[in-house]
Amino acid sequence: MSQGSSTPVYRVIGLMSGTSLDGVDLALCEFHKADTWSYKIVRAETVPFQMIWKNKLETAYGFSGLELTQLDRDFGGYLGALVDDFRQGEPVDFVASHGHTVFHKPDLNLTSQIGHPATIVAGCGLPVIGDFRSQDVANGGQGAPLVPMGDKLLFGEYDYCLNMGGFANVSYERNGVMHAFDVCPVNTVMNRLARELNHEFDRNGEFARAGTLKEPLLNRLNNVSFYQRTGPKSLGREWLESIFLPTLDRSTASPNSKLRTFVEHVAIQMGRVMNEPDKKVLVTGGGALNTYLMERLQEHCAAQLIVPDETLVQFKEAMVFAFLGVLRRRLEVNVLGSVTGGRDHSAGAIYHV
Repeated sequence: MSQGSSTPVYRVIGLMSGTSLDGVDLALCEFHKADTWSYKIVRAETVPFQMIWKNKLETAYGFSGLELTQLDRDFGGYLGALVDDFRQGEPVDFVASHGHTVFHKPDLNLTSQIGHPATIVAGCGLPVIGDFRSQDVANGGQGAPLVPMGDKLLFGEYDYCLNMGGFANVSYERNGVMHAFDVCPVNTVMNRLARELNHEFDRNGEFARAGTLKEPLLNRLNNVSFYQRTGPKSLGREWLESIFLPTLDRSTASPNSKLRTFVEHVAIQMGRVMNEPDKKVLVTGGGALNTYLMERLQEHCAAQLIVPDETLVQFKEAMVFAFLGVLRRRLEVNVLGSVTGGRDHSAGAIYHV
């Protein structure tokens, strides 16, 4: 933490590993507070997962207790080595790590993110703040989404902040109260369908654009019970595999047509949340780079969709978790009960060197 003329500048590496299993996002960020908070992404990169890691993380939910504990440590060691290499000897105050979600069942007061922070510390020699979700779930909250405090303090000029990663989440403020929730799956499903076409993802939505909209399938997807729920709500792999994917898999449509129909479903669900003229929406996450998805979303959404520079598109969540670490370091609220259904608190476990 460097001292400026009056207030400190925090230099933090944010670590993010999402459900789409693209890889680990690392973002070296600076944060400064004057009248309001400001941020700068100094440098960022995504390290793609080697197949051995992708396979382990994708199947970790079926591991024994001993196997999962070992994976937690091994993945922490892997993250620590990535941070040490990424740092390039630059001064850094600490690391803020989201970890990789294996279980997320807030209805059972359960959430689990692996990538053991103590092992990250051992690997990179920096303090680490991690385990951002557990306390909220213990307090009866959903443990998600956690980015709304970053949206509130860093992106207040937008009416909505939409992130389209493995799942889409949205946040917005009404009458001084932040609201946020998971909207629907996005890249987790699109990447799965693209693999049926021997590609890791659907670049620019080209496969979806070539497909045919299947109205019966679209209606079934839109009628999934999650979309009728109000209030704090979040999505996880368990819901995806037990409810959503079986609904999709029952269709005999081609992968292209499933992609086309799924893209329409995503656009409809997000359009329902943000369909207000004269509102500005900041759109980030890998889905923002899918040209066809953005076209369909704009068709269903009257608000103005704003896609920022590609660095922010790709690394906003890693940057926001770095910021949540700063708030934790300052003992300030970084999780909002109005969003999660828990209570306002300062989340994250701190591991010192």
